[in-house]
Amino acid sequence: MHSRIETALEKTIFYSRWLLAPFYLALVFGLIALFAKMLKELWALGQTLLTGDGNVIIGILSMVDVTLVANLLLIVMFSGYENFISRMDVAHASEDKPYWMGKVSYADLKLKLIGSIVAISAIDLLKAFVNIDSMDSQKLGWLIAIHVTFVISGVLFAVMDRVAAVGKQPH
Repeated sequence: MHSRIETALEKTIFYSRWLLAPFYLALVFGLIALFAKMLKELWALGQTLLTGDGNVIIGILSMVDVTLVANLLLIVMFSGYENFISRMDVAHASEDKPYWMGKVSYADLKLKLIGSIVAISAIDLLKAFVNIDSMDSQKLGWLIAIHVTFVISGVLFAVMDRVAAVGKQPH
């Protein structure tokens, strides 16, 4: 009796991972929203080029920013699905399959995420520096502090993963 209850509980917990699938599907809609945002940024850049009003560099940095967020979303979708739900059966599209797909561990995912967040933060900081004349010094200070916090967090994540990996190696 105890064994059947334990087996049922373990199966319930194991199959509950599929409750995450709608989360990843929602991220697909987030990717579509980012595509719409990219089209808006591209339109604004075109307007800037035609009228001469505005800063082309800011427009390009905004497009890079949206692209980095989209890349981050894609990494989370692929890696999260494969790490927590199921392997993606894309054998029929193997020539189109990204090289890292199926090889990103949870530790790698954390580092890729923090790396992307640091890059996005750096782009926002660069946009602020390009517009430094119109930037409030307090806001600029906050942007720098947040970026430094992300960088330090990323370094600490990398150090912790390296220490954990060294601890797992046979002596």
